[in-house]
Amino acid sequence: MATSSDGRASPKPSTTTSEQLQILRARGLVINDESTAIRVLEHHNYYRLSVYRLPFTLPGDADQFLPGTTFEQIWGLYQFDQTLRALVWSGCERVEISLRARWAYEVAHGLGPVAYTRPTYAQNVSRHNESLKRLRDELQRSSEEFVKHHTVTLGQEWPPSWVVAEVATFGTISMLVKNIRDPLVRQRIATSYHLDERVVGSVMHHLSVVRNFAAHHSRLWNRIFVNPPRLPRTPRALSLSTAPESPRNIYNTLVLLAHLIQCVQPGDPWPRAVRDHLHTLDPALLPRLGAPGDWSTRPIWAAL
Repeated sequence: MATSSDGRASPKPSTTTSEQLQILRARGLVINDESTAIRVLEHHNYYRLSVYRLPFTLPGDADQFLPGTTFEQIWGLYQFDQTLRALVWSGCERVEISLRARWAYEVAHGLGPVAYTRPTYAQNVSRHNESLKRLRDELQRSSEEFVKHHTVTLGQEWPPSWVVAEVATFGTISMLVKNIRDPLVRQRIATSYHLDERVVGSVMHHLSVVRNFAAHHSRLWNRIFVNPPRLPRTPRALSLSTAPESPRNIYNTLVLLAHLIQCVQPGDPWPRAVRDHLHTLDPALLPRLGAPGDWSTRPIWAAL
């Protein structure tokens, strides 16, 4: 690696798309349609695309492709992930809207319309204060007339929960749910999703993180999540995988989303769309999603 006069590593020189194709060919990649490959590189960034090469490289040498690997295989995996992100984003949208409604209703009726502002609301007061800070920022950034009506016209420092729910982010709402001190209120929210109150906050916060990955066009298909969700006590009943690494992969996230969406909107086509999309992936790559070998026969998918 080249170094500058002050000893720091110098950046690699930039390369043209034609030079990038030459590099790929030199590493053993078969490029059948050069014009298509150049267009892909021009619009999707060589560096962004390069991470999708890894399943097709030699063990221990990420710069050499397995014999016969084509550019189309890498591009196909990229497109698979692109569609997966769109599905995850739309699934999280359904769940987020539902969670907002369930939180607002159960807090208002169980604790009071502005009880979410009080220290007695929370299990962890310091985290609660951070949630309120985020919530205040979200209210101040909002240009919604209904927010102005409550904060300016009515002079309310904190609007009732059903107003707040419409401007709070998924992440903020999930943390407010997770931090509710009263287990009965948590359980009433969890019951809507056929989950235990000790699980629902963790699952929702995980989904808020995954939703942000999808919204920012980040790779999902083989991502290892640093903070996986807490799984229900009987994970296999929901078709979840219990293999050592699976809780950190996207497969269990997809199962949880499918389960939640069936609770929110029975008959919604989202689970079927995900199942069908997974069937388009090379079966040899499915374990990298955390999918067990019998995933398609498990109840949540087989019943579709």
